[in-house]
Parts: sequence; C-alpha cells; structure tokens
Amino acid sequence: MGKIITITSGKGGVGKSTTTANIATALAKDGKKVVAIDFDIGLRNLDMILGLENRIVYDVVDVMEGNCNLAQAIIKDKKTNGLHFIPASQTKDKNVLDKEKVKKLLEDLKNEFDYVLVDSPAGIESGFEHSIFLADRAIVVTTPEISAVRDADRVIGIIDAKSQKAINGEEVEKHIIVNRLKPDLVEKGDMLSVEDVLHILSLPLIGVVPDTEDIVSSTNLGEPIVHNPNSLAGEAFRRIAKRIEGEDVPLLDIKSNNGFFAKLKGLFK
Repeated sequence: MGKIITITSGKGGVGKSTTTANIATALAKDGKKVVAIDFDIGLRNLDMILGLENRIVYDVVDVMEGNCNLAQAIIKDKKTNGLHFIPASQTKDKNVLDKEKVKKLLEDLKNEFDYVLVDSPAGIESGFEHSIFLADRAIVVTTPEISAVRDADRVIGIIDAKSQKAINGEEVEKHIIVNRLKPDLVEKGDMLSVEDVLHILSLPLIGVVPDTEDIVSSTNLGEPIVHNPNSLAGEAFRRIAKRIEGEDVPLLDIKSNNGFFAKLKGLFK
C-alpha cells in the first residue's frame, strides 16, 4: 500500500508544481514507483514541467467520468523509470471534481504505486479540499515572503480540519519546504529567514531550496532539475526525497557571503 502525499501552498506562484515534479522524479530515480497527479483543473502546468505535454490523450476528469480507464490516462515517463503522470483537465469548471470519484481514483493509485504525489491547486477552492482529503502526508511549499507564509498558515488549518484523518481524530503528517530562498537578501534583512517562517507556521522543515537560475531554465525545458547532478537546487530536491523516504540526510551546504546556510543545519528534525 502506497502513500498519498499532497504538495500544496496557500498562494500560487511559489513553485508548488516545480516541487512536485522534482520530488516525484527524485523518488523514481531512487527506485520507487511514483505517480504525480495534477489537480489544478483549468490551470495545469505540471505536464510542461515534466516535459510530457505532447503525450496527453486523456486526463484525470476523463478517468472519473468514465471516458477512459485509469491505465489509458497514466503517462509513463520515458526518461525516468518508475515515474508516471496523470494530467489535469483544461476545463474551466473548477467544481468538476466529485469527492467520491476522487476517493476511488486515489485509492486505486495507492494500491498500485509506492507514492502518489498530488499537485493541489493553490488556495482554498474545492479542488484544494479534494486534493488534501485523503492525504497521508502534506508538504506545504512557501516562499520566504510574509503574504505567502500567511496563506500557507491558512492552508495548514484547513488540512487539520477537513482531511479524512482529521475527521477521524488523527493528524496528517505535515512538513514545510521553504522555496526560492536568497541567503544574501536574508542577511540584509530584505527576506524572511527560515527561522522566521518556521516560527510562524510551527511545523518541521523538510527542505530549503535556493533560488537559482538553472531551475528556471529546467522548468522551461521540461527537464526536472534533479536530473542535473551539478545543480544546488537539484541536490536540495534530491535530499528532500530522501527525507520523505525516512533517510537522515544533512541539509545541503550552500553558503552566502556570510555562510548563512551553514546555520540552518540544526533546524532539521
């Protein structure tokens, strides 16, 4: 039986889909059978980040409406063995997802894959609630900006109130990824520090991803940055994947002019 991990955020534009693509790819490269599913109805882009947009025939709504079976909708990545993908629909109707159909789909995937990574829509619309309902684990992505962190805090509250585990009196395991961190700006006081973010959100950290130019180019090329062995951002995502698998790996040693990242090593639990 696999695990459902929902990758979510309070607002758009913080790198949630890029995070989903890279974690899914890294887990598959480590030998796991992984499926990434895009629940951002009408605004899909996970397919482009994975470089699979030209292979889409059916989408997640087609599966739930019976226009195809699950096997027909799953796209197998040719570059990464073990990586699979189900695209979102391009329909503009955000309310097209039905809770019972979503539940059946995710339970079927959980029986077939080691990890089911759900790329949730940003914000708190109905698609978001569907994406977190069956989560075994939630990874909340935020940038170190006060508006993004405040929105992330709202999302955490909804997970704790409306997930199936919460309804059953249990708690969804939750972690934070601080994305697009610029150590030099933190040193100047122009950006929130990781400590600031964790103080506001009161959740454990699972990774810090630096803001690097190569991750922008990799996204545009449809080539997840974890394929690049020389990328600092790629290494950050690779280490996040290992932590998801339960490995105790150190924080990536990335230094600003004053060695800011070295100070973060003690933040991991």
